[in-house]
Amino acid sequence: MTIPRPEYPRPQFVRSQWLNLNGEWQFEIDHGDSGLERGLLTRELHERILVPFCPESSLSGIGQTDFMLAVWYRRTVSIPAEWANQRVLLHFQAVDYDTTVWVNDIEVGRHRGGFTSFHYDLGARAGETITIVVRARDDYRPSQPRGKQSQLYANEGCHYTRTTGIWQTVWLEPVPQSYLQRARLTPDVANSLLLVEQPITDVRPGMTLSATLSDQHGVVASATVAADQSFTARLYLIIPAEHRRLWSPGDPFLYDLEIALHDAAGAQVDQVTSYAGLRAVTIEGKAVKINGQIIFQRLVLDQGYYPDGIMTAPSDADLIRDIELSLAVGFNGARLHQKVFEERFLYHADRMGYLVWGEFADWGFRDRVIWQDNSTPDITYATQWLEAIERDYAHPAIIGWCPLNENIQRVSDRITTHDDAQHALFLATKALDTTRPVLDVSGYAHRVPETDIYDSHDYLAAGTFEEQLKQFKERHAHLSEGRPFTNGEPQYAWSIPYNNQPYFVSEFGGIWWNPTRDPGDTASSWGYGTAPKSAEEFYAQFEALCSTLLDNPDMFGYCYTQLTDVFIEQNGLYLFNRQPKFDAKRLHSIQTRPAKIELQ
Repeated sequence: MTIPRPEYPRPQFVRSQWLNLNGEWQFEIDHGDSGLERGLLTRELHERILVPFCPESSLSGIGQTDFMLAVWYRRTVSIPAEWANQRVLLHFQAVDYDTTVWVNDIEVGRHRGGFTSFHYDLGARAGETITIVVRARDDYRPSQPRGKQSQLYANEGCHYTRTTGIWQTVWLEPVPQSYLQRARLTPDVANSLLLVEQPITDVRPGMTLSATLSDQHGVVASATVAADQSFTARLYLIIPAEHRRLWSPGDPFLYDLEIALHDAAGAQVDQVTSYAGLRAVTIEGKAVKINGQIIFQRLVLDQGYYPDGIMTAPSDADLIRDIELSLAVGFNGARLHQKVFEERFLYHADRMGYLVWGEFADWGFRDRVIWQDNSTPDITYATQWLEAIERDYAHPAIIGWCPLNENIQRVSDRITTHDDAQHALFLATKALDTTRPVLDVSGYAHRVPETDIYDSHDYLAAGTFEEQLKQFKERHAHLSEGRPFTNGEPQYAWSIPYNNQPYFVSEFGGIWWNPTRDPGDTASSWGYGTAPKSAEEFYAQFEALCSTLLDNPDMFGYCYTQLTDVFIEQNGLYLFNRQPKFDAKRLHSIQTRPAKIELQ
């Protein structure tokens, strides 16, 4: 059988030896989460599933979309004999939600969180045959970050089919006794250098760390430092002027990077390959600059759902295609919405010059009751968000972070633990990454005075488009006066005062258009505003909305909802199956004319 999703799952930190465990696993649904008591740990399971596709998806071979409190997986694996004298790491790129893993009936670890990767050290296992058992609990009722996954039986509005259990690649990797962990790569454009911060497991006396940066002409820079006096070795790779080439959307140049660990005698202990982009993101007044240049951020909302894979792309080519589809209609980036996208998507964004904002899947956090009460937020939210930032820190395509989406709380309400949590998440993000802007919350209630970015979500209501457009223009006509549109106005204030930060409308449009929809059917299809009567009417509305924001000299970007339809939410520029709805060249022409802020 052909292995699904066979590509290397961690392209920014690559070892030559690895074993992909995607493919057929034993599987069983545990409807009552009683499987441990009923002996599922130690017996054969009744069904078969195709990993890494979730059991709700058709690609998994299961296609069960009802509630599943827990699911179990089982597989026997032979560890290659050539991995002798090495530790074996068992990697899970993502499992939703609460995971326990056993090897040969012995628990090796637990992880909570449906969107981030984790691994377990199995010790020396070369030549052994092991049995891996995974239990994934994913109760739909409790509060937990779940993104757009529905807590109802069926899809409803912008809540979609759930993902349970394994939904990204499972794999094995041999490492030496002392080995390199995931490196943090920080570009410094002003000084033409790359900072490499390299955590090391089991450091031994006399060890050294070396790194070599290369381009198509050969070695650009190299350095070696002592690595035996701290948990993390740090070295600087200074890039000569003749080899200086910045990463940008128009020229997404990536340097090759090799990192090696040596023992006291100079013998190589461990070695990985990576890549890096020399790129800076800065703020100047109301402008967000990339490498000192203003680039209007023409972003699209991308939710990363697929008809047959749910949250898992059927193939690596599908990840590439989504970026190509976005570029084809004139976007230069995306807001990755309510989902931590897999690493290979970010890899393709890096090499294709596609700007992205990283966001956490916070919906479902305390059942989205984020306002008007004082209950204590679940600390698991912060844990999972920081795992996501740490994993994705080194991707040059990521130009900003946003931990929350659409929190609501009135300014007139007393300060609650939610204000504290929102502020703490902002500060934690800034502490973990000092190189990118952070938006405290996308849309609705801004509660952090020092947030780097300010924004709003602005969808048209039902009614004639002409009247709605007039109101849309009026709402965004006062940004130059320091009075931007903020959600919740004018009835009551949700946000603290604007402080002249860079501003963008991070959700707008969502124009309802499905050419095959019955106009009277609102149960199986929906979008924002009143659906246009024809494709020509859609083009006119799309251009009018985009032009309003492009022509605002104080607007640094926008984010249009959305790239594709998702189930019954049919307001994408492409159908759910990625087939076109519109003339891509026509949409591209509307979007790519210069924005006013770019002409200043």
